[in-house]
Amino acid sequence: MREDRSILDFIDGPYSFLNERLARHYGIAGIQGSEFRKVDLSGTGRSGILTQASVLEVSSYGNRTSPVLRGKWILDNILNSPPPPPPANVPSLDEDAVGLSASLRQQLEQHRKNAVCASCHARMDPLGFGFENFDAVGAWRTLDGKFSIDPSGVLPDGKAFRGADELKIVLRQEKDTFAEGLAGKLLTYALGRGLDRSDQPAVKQIAARMAADNYKFSSLLLVIVNSAPFQMQREGVAK
Repeated sequence: MREDRSILDFIDGPYSFLNERLARHYGIAGIQGSEFRKVDLSGTGRSGILTQASVLEVSSYGNRTSPVLRGKWILDNILNSPPPPPPANVPSLDEDAVGLSASLRQQLEQHRKNAVCASCHARMDPLGFGFENFDAVGAWRTLDGKFSIDPSGVLPDGKAFRGADELKIVLRQEKDTFAEGLAGKLLTYALGRGLDRSDQPAVKQIAARMAADNYKFSSLLLVIVNSAPFQMQREGVAK
């Protein structure tokens, strides 16, 4: 916000704000003290918000990663394409087998053989697999129990990747989709209510203006405050 950078930095901006404790968790040397400061992440395997420990942890379970939750988080927050709720009576994974008799990836591949599950999991799981090198609290790892991690994936449209860095290249290509999703979320915050069908033209206008202005953060804010839904709020609604 202060530097009016591109919103696409959320996907793969090569920097973050770390103190010594967080840098140690990320395996980055040379950061001392409790004060957070901007740190160049080039060459570390991390960039943007998707490899932040906060996002990786909130999209995991307490005792293991979840490619499903991580894939769903990306569909919800990056690709503006939330999946439907899971059907009832879907069998759960065999938690005792994960990392011991089978990797989590192998377990999920068996899970996807269920035709009821396959359509949504074909979208979610590959996205989550791209971040399997990060454990449930966002630390780097190379093994899932005793099994080597395979962070590759193929999306339904045929785009293939290996690991988080290559996946973020794919996600950045969806910049207009991301811009529209972010516009909708920030407009929801600005209005203090959920959006309805009448708000959609404003959302698309906000996204289009961002694209015309190189996706600068300022364009997102300015178009929202000048949009019809924001300007025409009822008296008494906080702005």
